Amino acid sequence: MSKEIKDFIKELLSIVIIAFVLAMILRTFVIEGRIIPSASMLPTIQLKDRVMVNKFIYRFKEPERGDIVVFAPPEALHTDLDYIKRVIGLPGDIVEMKDGKVYVNDRPLKEPYLDEALNYEYGPVEVPEGCLMVLGDNRNHSFDSHYWNAWLTRDRLKGKAFLTYWPFNHIKLLQREVSFE
Repeated sequence: MSKEIKDFIKELLSIVIIAFVLAMILRTFVIEGRIIPSASMLPTIQLKDRVMVNKFIYRFKEPERGDIVVFAPPEALHTDLDYIKRVIGLPGDIVEMKDGKVYVNDRPLKEPYLDEALNYEYGPVEVPEGCLMVLGDNRNHSFDSHYWNAWLTRDRLKGKAFLTYWPFNHIKLLQREVSFE
């Protein structure tokens, strides 16, 4: 083999190794693609959509109401499968669900992403310090905080979903969109 071919192979191999290492670092610490396994976030995120998750954002800032988060569910649920839901209640908030709406601190939320009104009542409950209340956008068919009898602790957050990237006809940025009426 000529020196030029050996040099080309060495260079190609080094590029492949560097690309692999960078991809592993990015996937482990920075950004990761996830497949949505359930219909709990309909209509915002469809079953089998793929989303990009920012894995480092919550090291620098606190979650905000309306963020769509990926997390390891509370230990009380006895599952290793990650969940994706929308943050509704922050530490210290009083959350209640009545009259087809979610109320936070006695103020109804304006949630344009919902397809239907709530068909259950819950609370009022106070979100404990270091915890979050998360709900699926498909409220009447979502296994979430109102159902668990357990709180999502801050340490179980894995990241913030920010983009649907597959299939192509579902590509969109995921917005916070929640506000008060």
